[in-house]
Order: sequence, then structure tokens, then C-alpha cells
Amino acid sequence: MLLKVKYQGTKKSIRLHSGFTCLDFISEDQSASSSLTDTLSPSSDNDLFSRHSRDRPVHNFRDGNPPTTVFSEAEAAKELNQDFVLLFGEETSSRLLEKWDTTFKPKVIEESKHLTKSTELHRLLNAAEKHAEDDDTNWDSDMASLLLLLHLLPPTAGRERINISASDAEDKMVHFHRSCCSIDEHLRGTEGKQPYILAVGRAQKRIDTFYIVVDKQLIPCQATRSLGAFDELFKSHYVFSLSHDESLVHFYTFVQTTVYSTDITTTDESPRVREFRAKLFN
Repeated sequence: MLLKVKYQGTKKSIRLHSGFTCLDFISEDQSASSSLTDTLSPSSDNDLFSRHSRDRPVHNFRDGNPPTTVFSEAEAAKELNQDFVLLFGEETSSRLLEKWDTTFKPKVIEESKHLTKSTELHRLLNAAEKHAEDDDTNWDSDMASLLLLLHLLPPTAGRERINISASDAEDKMVHFHRSCCSIDEHLRGTEGKQPYILAVGRAQKRIDTFYIVVDKQLIPCQATRSLGAFDELFKSHYVFSLSHDESLVHFYTFVQTTVYSTDITTTDESPRVREFRAKLFN
């Protein structure tokens, strides 16, 4: 059971152990006055993920190939989607997959044509418009259009005042990993705890498996297409109570409030996000 609470203005999701009800949770808090505070006290993203991961199968591969005898690969992603539905409902949960191709993708592509052209932007536009069908070195149309949205809502300097380009920020959302190379080697070289997609395949346009990486651990995606993998990536932030990477805040805020239409009145949107939404739909 997933219990949704609000603590110090921040929404948290707490997974209750099997057989442990909401009333049991409240009763336990009343018997020990500090328990609720301890449960909901601010903690690191890593602690939050560890608390959730005790109740769900998480893959931790130590070589280039997935092990053959593990939890069902679909189980973790299935639970992730179910938990998000519990939080926001079926209609909200399905918005990206139902509306991206018809409502958002064409507008994102059109707006991207007004950006200052770079080699990376040119490649993404060609891929999004399917002008490079024979080019295996580029992403498929869905992933390319999502990355174009990142270029339209580029990073700003965060708390550490480090500037990062939209091209550099792409790797914080999705990373291509050639299937013949060691996954363990990639995981050892990663930094940060915010989730991202690891797309494993022979080429960027020929992905065999998508994973969500959280703190060097792998969660297999249920989706076989890049749009579905991103849908699961977005939802993982809510289900595991993880913050967005600083360089992707504008991007994720737009996806949250405009695509999924969640927490619209309580989310602090930057002027850039509001202006971009107005430009897109006016």
C-alpha cells in the first residue's frame, strides 16, 4: 500500500509493508510520538530510494549482461506505474503516452526550428522529423523530440553556479550504452543520485532494453519504446520521492504541469516555463 502524505509543504509517498494499514500507521505514530516525524523527516535522495527499494525488486547488474534468474523484469516497472496511478489516477498517468505524438511533439519540433542551429540540434531535428531513417547513430523520433524540448528549456546555473549546455544535460536524462560493453563499468563512472534512462542496444536507434538508473542501481523498464521509458522515468521521481536534477528543472517542470497536469497550482514555475507554454499554445 502506498500512503501519500504532505510534510513541510512537500509531498511524500510512503510504502507500507504488506498487511500494514493506514490505521496501523496512525496508531503506531500515536504510541510513539516521534515516529511520524522520523518517518517524514527530510532525508537524502539515497535514503528515500533505499527505503522504497526494500519493498521492490531492483536489479544491480555487475557485468555487461542481465542475470538469468532474478525477479520478473516487468515487476518493478509494473509496480512503479501502479504506484503513480494510486497517487494521481489513470487519466493523469496516461497523458504523456496519449498526447505526446498529437498535441506536444509537432509543436516542440516547430518551435525548435527557431533555435540557433548547432550540429546537435540539426541531428535531433532530422531524427524527430524522421528525415534520417537510415542513420543508426541518432535517437528515434520520440526521444529526439523529448531532447528538443530540453533544448527549448535549457539548464540555468544551479546552486553551485555551474553553467551546463543543453547538449551536456541530455546525458542526465538519457544515456546510450552499447550492448557489447560492460554495464558495470558505466555504473562505476556515474555520479549523482537523480534517475536517468540507460538505453542499451547495438545503436541509438536500435535499443534492446531500457533501464532507469537510480544511485548506480538498475530498474528494468516495462516499456520497449523510448517514450514509454521516459514515462517511467518521470514517474520514478514521484514514486521514489526523488528530486529532479538541477539542470533539468525547467524541462521537468514543464512536463509535470503541462503534459501530466499535476500539482499545477502548487508548483513554482519559472517565467521561462510559463512563457514557453504560452508560446506553444497561443
